[in-house]
Amino acid sequence: MPSPDEGALIEEAREGSAAAFEELVRRYDRRVLRLALGIVRSEEDARDIYQETFLRAFRSIRGFRNECAFGTWLFRITTNLCLDHARRNGQLRHEPLDGKAADGAAGSDEGEGAVGRLVDRSLEGDPVRALEAGDLRRLIGEALGTLPPRERLVFGLRHGEGLRLAAIAEILQTSEETARNCLYRAHQRLRQSLGHLRGQAGVAAGGGAASGGEAGGGVAGGGVTGKASRGARLSNRMEIVGGVE
Repeated sequence: MPSPDEGALIEEAREGSAAAFEELVRRYDRRVLRLALGIVRSEEDARDIYQETFLRAFRSIRGFRNECAFGTWLFRITTNLCLDHARRNGQLRHEPLDGKAADGAAGSDEGEGAVGRLVDRSLEGDPVRALEAGDLRRLIGEALGTLPPRERLVFGLRHGEGLRLAAIAEILQTSEETARNCLYRAHQRLRQSLGHLRGQAGVAAGGGAASGGEAGGGVAGGGVTGKASRGARLSNRMEIVGGVE
């Protein structure tokens, strides 16, 4: 249910208050733009979808009956526009949204793996570690770009917006199991795309530790120890990536 404040704004917007609708836009504009950008991967197209989302919402708000949360209704408009865009551009492959996960398994709706949480933001005070974090963000972003639009959409709703599978299913007007299977496929593809980083991290950590032992703590030893430490940090972060469920 909407908060009383939001509910009052919705009622005022239904009655034609432009100021109330503008306040609703202000509350959701960043989330709508972020969701659109994550799916269409083009800032220009995302802004077009953002504008069309709120235009359609303004035209249709008199028909909004609180049968779902306002945010759910708004995200449903956004996702439909994103999928229409992907379809027009030939990006929407004919894969059923309810395709079964491999071996009949599906990930937990409580799994870790939000893109923002894959990289430890506390590292940004350390220039070297911040560079590593930036590289990892870039690689994750590239991997997300390879996902089919439907899977990228479900991943963005779950991990970008923090929505539970029940809410995602409501937005997509499908079953929770279907949303879960789609999310599972997205996780599996990301594991495959990012799996090479785990091996590189292991080599860096293992090689650095061995060299560090031989160096006996001298200047060279400090250098390889630092390399081993960076390798270990990357390995730890790849455990998070690999642990997406």
